[in-house]
Amino acid sequence: MVVLSNNDGCIIARSQEAKDLGIPMGEPVHKVKDFLRRERVHVYSSNYALYGDMSARVVAVLKRFTPYLEVYSIDESFLDLSGFADPAAHGRAVKDAVHQWTGLPVSVGIGATKTLAKIASRTAKKDPRHGGVFVIPDDPGDIDALLAALAADAVWGIGRRLARRLGKLGVVTALDLKRAEPKFIRSHLGVAVERTVLELRGIACLNLELARPDHKGIMVSRGFGRRITEYRDIAEAVATYAGRAAEKLRRQDLAANTLTVSLRTSPFDSHRQRYANAAGFAFPEATFDTAAMIAAAGRCLKRIYRPGLAYQKAGVFLDGLEKVGAMQLGLFANIDQDRKRALMRAVDRLNRDWGRDTVRFAAAGTRRPWMMKQKMRSPSYTTRWQDLKRVGN
Repeated sequence: MVVLSNNDGCIIARSQEAKDLGIPMGEPVHKVKDFLRRERVHVYSSNYALYGDMSARVVAVLKRFTPYLEVYSIDESFLDLSGFADPAAHGRAVKDAVHQWTGLPVSVGIGATKTLAKIASRTAKKDPRHGGVFVIPDDPGDIDALLAALAADAVWGIGRRLARRLGKLGVVTALDLKRAEPKFIRSHLGVAVERTVLELRGIACLNLELARPDHKGIMVSRGFGRRITEYRDIAEAVATYAGRAAEKLRRQDLAANTLTVSLRTSPFDSHRQRYANAAGFAFPEATFDTAAMIAAAGRCLKRIYRPGLAYQKAGVFLDGLEKVGAMQLGLFANIDQDRKRALMRAVDRLNRDWGRDTVRFAAAGTRRPWMMKQKMRSPSYTTRWQDLKRVGN
């Protein structure tokens, strides 16, 4: 099975069977279409609503096992298991509960530091003998043997570029990195890599982030399903993106002081004129109101739109974020914030309970010829009433 990027362009996720067939990450799907059909590979469009909901369900399960949890990404979390007499048994219980309650297989890695836990998780995933759970051994010799078999770029935080620089310093494996002099590594590659060295030695340098930090900015940007030339269609897309950004903003109880709209043609189309531009708008007072953001986005779009061009992508960026409770209003502000907030809360609740765009602004349009291509998207089983599984007698 493989999953495609926005507009069904490239392969961005592969099952192990697809990897074994030699299908590379990032491969344009049109180049391997015949191969995928011949090998009977299942191809799916991205389904972000489903992924986000399933991620939230997994996190809800994990919270039953420890109150000290960091949600690192949509498919990964760190749990503090300090004080548990048998961490391995606890890890197996976590794995079994997630599979039972969500149907998702997970791997669990347990170590003294985040970096070692990541290595343990990788080992649990790659080696079926461990049954999906692996604990970094206590014996130093066993740890070194594990690290010696691991390339440096397989260590969390060490990408290919860093690995090449490490290779010039004689650091090829994870064990080489562990044995490197921390101050020497810091002088050549910075403090982040020095922390990795210490983490490989079992010295915790990266604490759990129990509370998610607020976003510094919120961006909603999408490529169009086809090239768009009409201003009305682009305006509808920009209004939709402004609405999405406003929803994300309110989810964190934030308000924005500035909004920026970006617009561009395809940078890869050599047969058409290339163009890219952006325009910003500063609100008189910070706002969380979708209507105000759509109006501001429309003003920005009028300043950068050029007729006669075939546009490929647009985006809306919110900046200058602050907590709603700490908003600085103007001296002569006459907006009823409580009433506006209640209206936005009602809209968000309806869309959350009955599906996205159950209630939307007219400026977002109805035809939406600019929508992303998602011809092979799986049903949103957990977020759309009409996609619920039906079981007959």
